[in-house]
Amino acid sequence: MNQGILSLSALLAFGCSTKHPGAYEVGQATRAADGAEALQAEADALWANRGDGASLDAALAKYEEAYNADPTNRGVAVQLTRGFYFKGDAQESDTDAKLAAWETSITWGKRCMALNDDFTAKLSKGDETESTAIAVATADDVPCIYWTATSLGKWAKGSGLAKTLKHIGTVKAYITRVGELEPDYFHGAVDRYWGAYWAAIPSFAGQDLAKSKTHFDASIASAPTYLGTRVLLAEYWAVKTQNKAAFTEALEFVVAADANIITGVEAEQAAEVAKAKALLAQTSDLFAE
Repeated sequence: MNQGILSLSALLAFGCSTKHPGAYEVGQATRAADGAEALQAEADALWANRGDGASLDAALAKYEEAYNADPTNRGVAVQLTRGFYFKGDAQESDTDAKLAAWETSITWGKRCMALNDDFTAKLSKGDETESTAIAVATADDVPCIYWTATSLGKWAKGSGLAKTLKHIGTVKAYITRVGELEPDYFHGAVDRYWGAYWAAIPSFAGQDLAKSKTHFDASIASAPTYLGTRVLLAEYWAVKTQNKAAFTEALEFVVAADANIITGVEAEQAAEVAKAKALLAQTSDLFAE
């Protein structure tokens, strides 16, 4: 079923549903293509200040207008997918609002991935799953795949264990493909994901804390100044192993760091500093004395 172009408000409205969101279909243009570049430029200017919630919302609205003018613009679709992930991860505190943002991110991510005709052709035949069809993805698809996978993982986890187990295969296949195509994408993101994954999954699903630490170490080695890796190491591996010293060391490193050290991700880095402070405040609750 062609869902067409959903408005920003409509996309957020169904955020609390538990069905798998979105469809792997490219949207239909609903406005004239001329002016699309100007709209994207306006969105880019607002995106630069995405650490401010109002600026992020305005950027996403402008990116949606640009997408409505040209649904084949992969860069705009990526920004919508990544932007709604960031909104849920860093700017929403209410669980339902987080799920709504991640669900919207998935919807845009699927439209982004649908720009790969080979991928959608495999899915349309009915004898391929997302996990197998992703094998035809190319380097151009990496941002679409990664941000879709991260939002799907967050959305599923926030929706409960059943959803997590249902979609874990798809998320793993997507992250694996990113690792094959661009292993160092977004400051060691692949190893960072696996570090959190192997610590977060239940023991009956294969939790492996040694493997988790190996991946976290690899991510830090490849991008030592990206702060999110240390926050996840503390939140997942250090808490699961009850390693209070490692927890404190990682988070104090983040709090003391310069959030502007990596150009282009200042907003994300500042969000990680805020997460680190919040986790440090919970130390006594997270570790047995």
